This record gives sequence, structure tokens and C-alpha cells, in this order.
Amino acid sequence: MSQKIEGTPLPPVRSTGPVGGRVASAGADRSGPVEAAQAGDSLRLTGEATGLQALQRELAAAPAVDAARVAQVKQALESGAYRIDPANIAGRMLEMDRLLG
Repeated sequence: MSQKIEGTPLPPVRSTGPVGGRVASAGADRSGPVEAAQAGDSLRLTGEATGLQALQRELAAAPAVDAARVAQVKQALESGAYRIDPANIAGRMLEMDRLLG
């Protein structure tokens, strides 16, 4: 069994185009520096994004643990004044699950 192989046209070559819109001709002097294309993109943050950045900086500067609260709970545990409410804990866990789900 033999099959005839027919030439199929190659897909066109994709190019991003010349940098800065100019193409150096063959044999041109290329000893000079290459010029970068002018930047045309810009970025402007919304008020919300700026506020989120400020909040992120504020949270990064805050300590991870509230030492005063830890001392307060520790003292309450040692004195026996700290009461654990299982219903409150379960309710909070269900609320967090609802918010995440």
C-alpha cells in the first residue's frame, strides 16, 4: 500500500514585529547601542486598591499575637474564672463554615 504525500502549506510565521517600528537592513552597522521602545503602559490604582495596600502595611506592622489578651486568658485559666461554652464554640464554627462555603 502506498500513499501519495502532497505538500501542505506551512502555517504563517508569527512575528511580534520590529522593536520601535524599525528594521535594520542587512549589513547595517550594529555597533551602536540598542534603543528601548517607549513605554506606553501605565497603571493607576483605585481608591479601594490604595486602601487595601495601606491595610496590608498596617497588618504587617502589627504583632501576630496580642500579648495582653494572652496574659488575660492565662490568668483567667489559672484562677478558674475562664469558662468554656461549647455551644458558643460550635455556633462560631458553623458560622465560619457558612461564610467560607
